[in-house]
Amino acid sequence: MAKVNPEFAKELTKYGVGDFNACFNCGNCTATCSLSTNDSSFPREMVRYTTLGLEDEIKSSLKPWECYYCGECSKECPRQANPGELMMSLRRWLTAQYDWTGLSGLLYRSLTLTIAALVLVAAGVIFFARSVNFDAETLLHTGHRFEMLAIATVFLVIFVPNLLRMWYFTIVKNGVKAPLKNYSTALSELFIHMFTQKKAKDCDEKDNFRWLEHMVLVFAYLSLLFTTVFLNWFGTESLFIVVLGYVESLLIFVITAHFVSGRIKRNKALNTFSQPSDWLFVIWLLLMGLTAFVVRLFIDLNILENNIWMYLIHLTVLAQWAMIIVPFGKWTHFLYRSFGLYFARIKAMQKS
Repeated sequence: MAKVNPEFAKELTKYGVGDFNACFNCGNCTATCSLSTNDSSFPREMVRYTTLGLEDEIKSSLKPWECYYCGECSKECPRQANPGELMMSLRRWLTAQYDWTGLSGLLYRSLTLTIAALVLVAAGVIFFARSVNFDAETLLHTGHRFEMLAIATVFLVIFVPNLLRMWYFTIVKNGVKAPLKNYSTALSELFIHMFTQKKAKDCDEKDNFRWLEHMVLVFAYLSLLFTTVFLNWFGTESLFIVVLGYVESLLIFVITAHFVSGRIKRNKALNTFSQPSDWLFVIWLLLMGLTAFVVRLFIDLNILENNIWMYLIHLTVLAQWAMIIVPFGKWTHFLYRSFGLYFARIKAMQKS
C-alpha cells in the first residue's frame, strides 16, 4: 500500500515549488507535453503523486529527469500551477534523496547555510595562501593538485554512492531485473545524453538554439577541465594548449553570461522562478570561465606574480565550485539526468 504524506507539500516548498495545489486536473499540461504518451500521463502523474505526498513513488520515478523544462506545460496551465517548476523542484528534492551525506538537502533548503559554506571555503583558501606567504609558484602547483584531488574525491566519495542509491531507488526497488547485457547495450544512450543533451531538442523543434548552447557549454566545460587538469594549462608553454584553453574559457564565459542575462530578464519559462541554486550555478560557472581566462592572460603577460590576488580569486571560485556546487548543487542535475535517461532505457529494454 502506498504511504501518503500530507506534509510533503510543505517540505517541497523548501525546494522552490509554488502553488501546485492550484491544479484542478484539466489535463492541458499533459496535452501539450512531448513526453506524454498513451501509457504515461506526463506531467499530470507527478502532480498527482506530489499532491498525495507519495514520496516512494516519486523517489522511484525517473520522469522528473526526463523533463527539460520546456515551459509549455506552465504556459498552457489556466490556473498558474506551474507544473514545469514543480518538476524542477522535484529534481532538487530527488537530488537530496540520492545524496548519502544529506548536505544537498541542507544547502537547497537554506541560503544562509549555503553562503556560510561558500565563506568557509573562501576563508580556507586565504588561510592556506597566507601559510605559504602568497608564493605564486606554490599556489599554482597546489591549485593544480587540488583540481586532480577534488575530481577523484567527489567522483569516488560522493557521486558513485549517490548514483548507486539512485539505481537502487529507480531500478532495484521497482523490481527491474535487467541482465548485464542491457546495461552495456544502453551505455551509448548514457554518453549521448551526457554530451549532447539531445532530448532538449524536443522542447522546441523550430528553434534549437537553447539545445545548441547547452551542448557547446558541456563540451567547453569538460574540455577546459581536461585542459587545466591533465594538460596543465596554467603551467604549459605549448601554444596549442594555451590557445585551446583561451577558447574554452571564453566560450564558457560568453554562454553563461547569456544565461545570466536570461535569468535577469526572465525571458523564458525556465528563467521565471530562479532559485538561489540556479543563480549560484550560472554565476560561478561564469566566474570560472572569466577568472581562468584572466589568470592565463596574466601568466602570458608575466604579471601574475605581482598580481597573485587574481589567482586567489580564481582558486577561491574553483574551490567553492568543486566542494559545494558540483557535489551538492545544481551541477548534479547534469549527471543525474544523464543516468536517469540511461536507467529509463534499461527499463524500456526490459519491457520490450
